[in-house]
Amino acid sequence: MKIFITSAALALVAAAPVQANTYVIDPTHTFVNYEVTHFGTSTNRGRFDKKEGTVSFDRAAKTGKVEVVFDLKSVSTGVAPMDKHLQSADFFDTANHPSAKFVGDKFVFNGDKVTEVVGSLTLRGKTMPVTLKAGNFNCYNNPMFKREVCGGDFETTIKRSQWGVNYGLEFGIPDDVRLEIQIEAIKQ
Repeated sequence: MKIFITSAALALVAAAPVQANTYVIDPTHTFVNYEVTHFGTSTNRGRFDKKEGTVSFDRAAKTGKVEVVFDLKSVSTGVAPMDKHLQSADFFDTANHPSAKFVGDKFVFNGDKVTEVVGSLTLRGKTMPVTLKAGNFNCYNNPMFKREVCGGDFETTIKRSQWGVNYGLEFGIPDDVRLEIQIEAIKQ
């Protein structure tokens, strides 16, 4: 009977789910940027200065979840009138939709490196599927925080019209927008 109870206890421990580690996004090392060509001549770039989020990550199980929220009112192009126009109903409509959110719930791995994060982007009240490709991914022990930090460079190209951002399409501003998220998150 003692062997049965011990074996049963070991089986329960072995069957218990492994807990993913939780990481909080470091806003000083996380950047949400976009770029779009301007009439085929140059590239307009912007960023969102305010962002926050969390990452749940289990390297052994090759699973994870990430949520990044960026404040659309913090858009910064370096040109104040352009920032104001981007906040208007022509583009982000920040009066009605002050933030956007990416939620990734499927991590794709090559060995122990994340190569893609599959999820969805919510912008202007619409949620559409998006896959971010990883250009870099690494975890390291940060000497300042004395904790593990994981992160990388992720990017995708979206069609802004899927979220109702149609301004300028009729006179040549492209639909394709390259979205880049450089992220570092600190283990809690």
